[in-house]
Amino acid sequence: MESEVRIPPEKAIALLKEDGIEVTAEQVKVILDFMYEMAEIVVDQYLAKPA
Repeated sequence: MESEVRIPPEKAIALLKEDGIEVTAEQVKVILDFMYEMAEIVVDQYLAKPA
């Protein structure tokens, strides 16, 4: 059973804006897609390590 939690683009835009980073909706979609892909890779590598 796979659960997927996604950050709404509006929330990501607001969080980045708090740090002085202005992005468009299209840019934040690319950023979020990249971050989700990286997270998946990291988790897969962690779980693949021998115990």
